[in-house]
Amino acid sequence: MRYRFDNTLARSTGRLVGWLAVTCLGIVVPASALLVWTDPASPRSLSGRLTAVWRVSAETLRLGAVTGAPLRMLLSVVLGLMALLYVSTLIGVITTALTDRLTELRRGRSTVVETDHSVVLGWSEQVFTVVGELVAARPDQRWGAVVVLADRDKTEMEEALAAVLGPTGTTRLICRSGSTADPEALGLVSPGSARAVLVLPATETAGDAETVRTLLALHAVLGEHAGPPVVACVRDERYRTAARLAAGPRGIVLESDRTAAGLIAHSALHPGLTPVLRELLDFAGEEFYLADAPELVGRRFGDVLLDCATAAVAGLVRADGTPLLNPPAETVLAPGDRLVVVAPDADTARWEDCRHLVEPSPPAEPGPDADTPSRFLLLGWNRRAPHLVDQLRRHARWGSHLHVVTDPAEQAPPTPPLPEPRRDPALADGFAVTFAAADPTEPSALRGLDPGSYDRIIVLGPDTGADADRPDHRTLVVLLILRSLAREAGRAVPVVAELADERNRVLAPLGPGSEVVVGGQLTGLLMAQVSQNGQLAKVFEELFAAGGSALRLRPAHHYVLPDRPASFATVVAAARDRGECAIGYRCHDPAAAHTRHEVRLNPAKDGRRIWSRADEIVVIVADAAAEGGAGGAGETGGSHVARVDVS
Repeated sequence: MRYRFDNTLARSTGRLVGWLAVTCLGIVVPASALLVWTDPASPRSLSGRLTAVWRVSAETLRLGAVTGAPLRMLLSVVLGLMALLYVSTLIGVITTALTDRLTELRRGRSTVVETDHSVVLGWSEQVFTVVGELVAARPDQRWGAVVVLADRDKTEMEEALAAVLGPTGTTRLICRSGSTADPEALGLVSPGSARAVLVLPATETAGDAETVRTLLALHAVLGEHAGPPVVACVRDERYRTAARLAAGPRGIVLESDRTAAGLIAHSALHPGLTPVLRELLDFAGEEFYLADAPELVGRRFGDVLLDCATAAVAGLVRADGTPLLNPPAETVLAPGDRLVVVAPDADTARWEDCRHLVEPSPPAEPGPDADTPSRFLLLGWNRRAPHLVDQLRRHARWGSHLHVVTDPAEQAPPTPPLPEPRRDPALADGFAVTFAAADPTEPSALRGLDPGSYDRIIVLGPDTGADADRPDHRTLVVLLILRSLAREAGRAVPVVAELADERNRVLAPLGPGSEVVVGGQLTGLLMAQVSQNGQLAKVFEELFAAGGSALRLRPAHHYVLPDRPASFATVVAAARDRGECAIGYRCHDPAAAHTRHEVRLNPAKDGRRIWSRADEIVVIVADAAAEGGAGGAGETGGSHVARVDVS
């Protein structure tokens, strides 16, 4: 019976309406008759009771309660049915319209009506870092908004961002779904009224062409309107020129693969600078700002270093936009010049003479640079590896050696511009590169490489093969094996590990002196910094470019006597006498085993502390390339230079 009834309902809508009518009449008419017959006030005659049954049934079914001639009752039924049809249709239309509208809103296809908001185009591993930094960079704006447009489900994006970022305060996160290369979809996020537009790099290298298309679509939407500053990022340098042309004169194009490779290389060559760069690039603490100081016009730069009590002066930007980090002390500030300072906020610089805080002290100990060549072991291969090898070749000391070990089953063989694989080091350019094939996740194979004989080990995650989707899995396995081998040998070699996900940092089994580089995170931090102040792009380019100014970590006893108290103003004055700008320090606290090192940028100039031999001063030096190659791993008094090509 149920089967036959279901088949009857499935045949047509008319049958469904018929069954509904029969069911209603089968319930309403008997119930109405029961009400009438059990009512003491009901008519005594049969015709009167039937009329009462009709009235109750008609009122229940909203068919009218007209009695009398059959024609009048028929007209009443017709009018009731028409009213029922009208109301039902109206409710259906309203319900459908509301459902469609809610569906459209859930799909993220409504137009964003905002001004001075930040627009993020695309979805990659940098999205969480970029959005998080944009939220942190706008605490002074009560109703700030960050709009994300990507070819993903709106609800999925909102849930992912909320899970990683948590509460965003008064900053509203708005997600829209659509292709970033579609001008119609770009119009939904109102890029013309935005404060800045950031185009994230695609997940795959082949997606750089999509980035160029996005920039062209953005130009089509903005038209001749100047529009907001655009910060884009590509992975492959071959697309950088096309992206620059598509971005226009106000566009800034970064290269993520080369930047990430440079960060890994300088972490291997100059231990300790990764946390310094992270502090400079994020908005949580101290970062670079441009400060106006018209009252300092005509003063020498060397004197200005001690003229600010609440910020660390690092350089200046000329009126024409030319950055000068750590210029000569005799450089005179001209009208229109802006100072590059490290401060917690753009408006916190307080100009006052701090020369009285400089304490007279005996000359500090000299700091001879080490010139010992280094031996590096590279485990793994990916698309950033050629850039990494090139950076090591450029900046490692003469006579250094790099041994590359790749998994023949999953890793691509080295390609030009790398030299052909060779077993014996050849020092034609002062840097030897040798190759071997082995599985780094196999303990016996890794033991055969004798990792304890190297000065530094670099572990790269794969971007091809079975582990391409989750490269950190293989990296964590390799780190575990390296730690086990270090315990067996009784000697821990510092390791630089590349991770794709910042959340895996706490899982990485690292030994003393080891570091984790999340290239995508630091690239995202750089994009967020540049998007908030376009003039900082030239500052970072000057800071990271080979041959320009550079960040270094120098032992504190090169500036002040060890194990004696001294103010940071004394350190700034000593660094100035050496032709450097001191902007902070990195202290070693043996009691804090969980942190081990603490980076302090822009400390108070009147702050006095006892400087140990393990402490290091963060300085900016000029013309780093003139001093030769960088120091090897484990160096404490050498040339800790960070050079990353972001052009």
